[in-house]
Amino acid sequence: MTWIDMMIIIIYFAILVVVGIIGTIKAKTSEIYILAGRNLGVFMLFGCLTAVFLGGSSTIGSAQLGYEIGFSGVWFVFSMGLGITLFGIFLLKKVTGYKLMTISELLGKLFNVESKLIGAVIAAIYALMVSVTQVIAIGALLSAIFDWNLVFSMLIGGGVVFFYTILGGMWSVSMTDIIQFLIMTAGIFLIMLPTSLSKVGGFAELTAQLPSSYFDFSAIGFKEIIQYLLTFTLGMMVGQDIWQRYFTAKNLKTARTGGILVGVYSLLYSLAMVIIGMCALIVLPSIENTQNVFTSMAFETLPTGLLGIVFAAVAAAIMSTASGTLLASSTLITKDILKDHFFKDISDRQFLLLSRVTTLVIGIVAIVIALWIQELLVAIDVAYALLAGSIFIPIVFGLFWKRATAKAAFYSIVISAVVVLAGLAIEGLSSSNPILYGIAVNIIVMIVVSMMDRTNKLEEVQTNETMDA
Repeated sequence: MTWIDMMIIIIYFAILVVVGIIGTIKAKTSEIYILAGRNLGVFMLFGCLTAVFLGGSSTIGSAQLGYEIGFSGVWFVFSMGLGITLFGIFLLKKVTGYKLMTISELLGKLFNVESKLIGAVIAAIYALMVSVTQVIAIGALLSAIFDWNLVFSMLIGGGVVFFYTILGGMWSVSMTDIIQFLIMTAGIFLIMLPTSLSKVGGFAELTAQLPSSYFDFSAIGFKEIIQYLLTFTLGMMVGQDIWQRYFTAKNLKTARTGGILVGVYSLLYSLAMVIIGMCALIVLPSIENTQNVFTSMAFETLPTGLLGIVFAAVAAAIMSTASGTLLASSTLITKDILKDHFFKDISDRQFLLLSRVTTLVIGIVAIVIALWIQELLVAIDVAYALLAGSIFIPIVFGLFWKRATAKAAFYSIVISAVVVLAGLAIEGLSSSNPILYGIAVNIIVMIVVSMMDRTNKLEEVQTNETMDA
């Protein structure tokens, strides 16, 4: 890294700080702070939705999968984009009629306060754990770039992200997401991908030097593909960070169009990252730690200036996810736990202050956990598994099955969450079976308890009618 590359990254960070300061002025109401005033157009929404899920694991992880297995590594990121698109097509119209801010708020309107509370807790934990992994990722990136201590790097990187998020909320997050989206797109598609292909002699040379299995989209096996779809597609469909972005759209048509574009972009982005990883296998065939594939390839192929832009793109990918999930966790805790149960009669101005304070506290907690762990664990997979396995089915049943009851929703969330966690503990954190167990238990409990409730209510009505007669 030369001083030019470092200055590019420093300037980028400075711009994000300025946006945060401006956000303090712009975010004068809770709706602007949490949902950016619900007035984003197609391009803004598309950029925000894309930026929130293309984080450190999506970028660095996809290049690693390309290095290890080739095209079948596409499923990792594409399954996330697919979840966002499917939510926009199949669930968004039903959901937007409720004028929501949070996913657990929907559980409350469909069922009861207990379901809303347990849903808020699970969704908030999921969002917090995603933020933690992104703090670790940005720390690792800054440590590699500037040769800083990892702890100091996490404090700086996490501090910048949380600074603009705390001050400006969704307004600042939306503005920075667009900046980050543009940098990510330019850095990957216009610089890193063509440079990597040029280094190996073009795509034809890539096909000539790598095994045919590297060009097979199903090489990882049907079971692994299903695991990606269950974990990430369903997880994205019930992620507060995704819903919160969708709710910023000015109308339903805008939201759906943005969601469809995300699915297309996720496929193109994952293909680009996988190809970069495949190129790295030819250029650098003996990388010991494959998590370093992307950064090693960047150092190997990019000249001064372009290297700074590409690393700024990686930082953008990480920071956009961190800010979105931090705000998602804070919103769930502020609105559906603190306001509903402890600060019921506060004004909008007081609620805005409470939101900022909660975001600050959650940000500190995320950094503390990141400093404690200091390595990217499979906690993110656990968080997605818990979210998809326990919340997806009650929401779908509540929206499309009129016989679903509040008691059934509450017990299905609690029992399926226990089943998912127990399954992961018994079979291992990398197993996809616990998600299947959780979904199966969820469906059974929802149907059985709902039918029992209906039967009991019918018997009560008949008993009352008999007594009246």
